[in-house]
Amino acid sequence: VTHSIPACIGSMTINSKQLDNESPVSIFAVNKCYVTVQDGTFFDGSGFAALVREGYKVRSDVNITLEFRTTAVHGVLLGVSSAKVDAIGLEIVHGKVLFHVNNGAGRITATYEPRGTKNLCDGKWHKLQANKSKHRISLIIDGNLVQTDNPYIQSTSADTNNPIYVGGYPADVKQNCLTSKSSFRGCLRNLVLTKSQHAEFFDFSRAFDLRGVFPHSCPGVEH
Repeated sequence: VTHSIPACIGSMTINSKQLDNESPVSIFAVNKCYVTVQDGTFFDGSGFAALVREGYKVRSDVNITLEFRTTAVHGVLLGVSSAKVDAIGLEIVHGKVLFHVNNGAGRITATYEPRGTKNLCDGKWHKLQANKSKHRISLIIDGNLVQTDNPYIQSTSADTNNPIYVGGYPADVKQNCLTSKSSFRGCLRNLVLTKSQHAEFFDFSRAFDLRGVFPHSCPGVEH
């Protein structure tokens, strides 16, 4: 076995002597254990997860679904870019969810803004669906649909070839469809990207780069 166990370990003794796990000699990718946990991946607000090292090709259509839980009003959810201007991006800015797409002719944005007493940054789970179909884009948050007009109807394909960055991205990486540099703090789960009826579920524990991300559990909702 060459991989770590996704678990909590406590009260370990060796030869009747209890180990001090509060001040280890060295530590790597070990987080504290939570009294209550939920399924999902915890992002501590300092980093990101990088998926598909060889590059993800959005092209003409993609449907992104995920669930998120946060109390922060800013944070990157997901970005896929290219060396050119082509890109897609999902982010939370001032408590709104923005879905940006650039098929090469210019960036267009669908924005979901909570109305009345609704709040997306309330520490509760919210469902997100972002859809790009050629030049059309839409965003559905908790069942509420937002669509936006695209003046660039001839431009239909986002020719991306970079990894999928979730929850943030490295300082030296360009993201053409993200305005925020704030890493996401909170929990994500059930990330699925669907292209032409082929659904691909992404397991964060299989990311090729994880920084400040803990794939197997989220701290329970704090009261």
